[in-house]
Amino acid sequence: MICPSYSDPIYFLFSTDVPALLYYSHFTAIGISLLLGFFVFLKNRQSLEAKILFLISICFSFWAFINLITWTNNESSLIMFVWSFFGLFFSLICILSFYFAYVFVNKKDLPMKIKILLALMFFPIILFLPTRYALMKFHTSLCGVEEGFYYTNYYYILGLIIFFWNLIILSKGYLKSDYNFRKQILIFGTGIELFLLSFFSSGYIASLFLENSYNVEFVGLFFMTFFMGMLTYMIVRFKTFNIKLIGAEALVVSLFILVAAQFAFIRNPINMILNGVALFLITIFGYILIRGVKREIAQKEALAIANEEISERKDQLQKISDHLAIANDKLKELDTAKTEFVSIVAHQLQGPPTTVKGYSTLLLEGSYGEINAEQKDVLQKIFNANEQQIEFVNDLLSVSRLESGRVMFDFDNCQIQEICQEVIDNLFIKAKDKGLYLELIKSDELIPEVKIDRAKIKEAITNLVDNAVKYTKRGGVNISLQVCSLKNDKCLPNNHLRITVSDTGIGIPADEMPRMFSKFSRGKDVKRLNAGGTGLGLYVVKMIVEGNKGQVWIESDGNNKGSRFIIELPIA
Repeated sequence: MICPSYSDPIYFLFSTDVPALLYYSHFTAIGISLLLGFFVFLKNRQSLEAKILFLISICFSFWAFINLITWTNNESSLIMFVWSFFGLFFSLICILSFYFAYVFVNKKDLPMKIKILLALMFFPIILFLPTRYALMKFHTSLCGVEEGFYYTNYYYILGLIIFFWNLIILSKGYLKSDYNFRKQILIFGTGIELFLLSFFSSGYIASLFLENSYNVEFVGLFFMTFFMGMLTYMIVRFKTFNIKLIGAEALVVSLFILVAAQFAFIRNPINMILNGVALFLITIFGYILIRGVKREIAQKEALAIANEEISERKDQLQKISDHLAIANDKLKELDTAKTEFVSIVAHQLQGPPTTVKGYSTLLLEGSYGEINAEQKDVLQKIFNANEQQIEFVNDLLSVSRLESGRVMFDFDNCQIQEICQEVIDNLFIKAKDKGLYLELIKSDELIPEVKIDRAKIKEAITNLVDNAVKYTKRGGVNISLQVCSLKNDKCLPNNHLRITVSDTGIGIPADEMPRMFSKFSRGKDVKRLNAGGTGLGLYVVKMIVEGNKGQVWIESDGNNKGSRFIIELPIA
């Protein structure tokens, strides 16, 4: 059957009764959707999102093509045939749009139960498509088809359900996403929801009014183009689908196709020449644009790779730092436990040597009767060995108290010269018994007071002088004081008081000096001359001096050239 109004196909193709916009709108929408869908799929074939988008573009292109046939053909049998597919492609577009939105937002495939539900919703469309419930009759006066009421309303209601279901999926994804992805969901959701709403509204209204309904269906075509434009913006702005060149390529190819399509409608030779020039310029400048974008992307990718490597190394360093911090905390815990253990052991060891010392003294003094020279020599050796044990226990106690922070410093203004003289007086007999001199070299300048813990500093100076006496065979030991204002790497930054304990002993090699103030550290010659030393005395001195805001170090000119132990304390 031929529609009476349009019995001549040539008339219909070139008649002014058929708006030219009818052709341009369909061809533009089909071209843009197919072009973008194909490019996305071509550049990212493994992506489920790309596959679904390509299917949407194909289904929409079929829908737009059969829509164009219904308005540009006057053969009733052909119109009836293509019209029957409207519900099919409409439903597929809506279901695929939902599938696309779900995968885009959740970055995973649809659960099987939702796929089964969608298949069940789509099944009636397939079932009733070839029956009279889909298409009832053909109106020759309007050259259009009357659709089945229930069938038509079913697939439009399906589209409406998909619209609101999509809205829920997009809203949930928006609320749980970070800031950058929220912007993508907002742009994507706006595009796809406007397309679905316009597609549903324009199609439903057009199904109610056959005459001039193409004016309404243009809305759906326009919003499909709008949706594809939003996707293109996302690809360029956010690198969606991991595609970086598609924006520039799609733009150039779209312009090329649209300009080339003008040759089918241009009849004026001048316009054809101008159109050809425009097509040539688009080709040249499009090539330049794509090449420039490729170069820029390559540079950005290289920079991104470099930044990623830097970031990975930072992460590795951070992990190492975290592990070191944890290890350091554990070491501190172990060190604290060790210090507490040492303190307990030292306290337990303190009692017996004290008892031995007391009874040894009584025996040497003859309190339990006279003893001969041989017995006295043995007792003296016991007494000396016990003294070394007491000294070791006292050093252990001092170290454990200082390290655990249980020692409280009592600072007061003191005259350091008096402290040094007391040390000389206490150790004078010990030095004399070894045939050594021990003296305080008095300074001509006025020695100011220093704010220190008197007892602790006296202990430190006593320790240094006692060591000097032990490791000196000939000559002697002296203590000198001076106010020092030198500013070098060794000295304190401000005016300070320098205490120097000098001896004429065995000296210290340069390679051993840096570790002399370490715990349990002793020089090689020191061990030979004094095998009973603990290696803790200088460590205690260092902790005491630093606790008084001072510093201590060693100077020596080499083996058998003596040593100088220098303490610097800030002037009050």
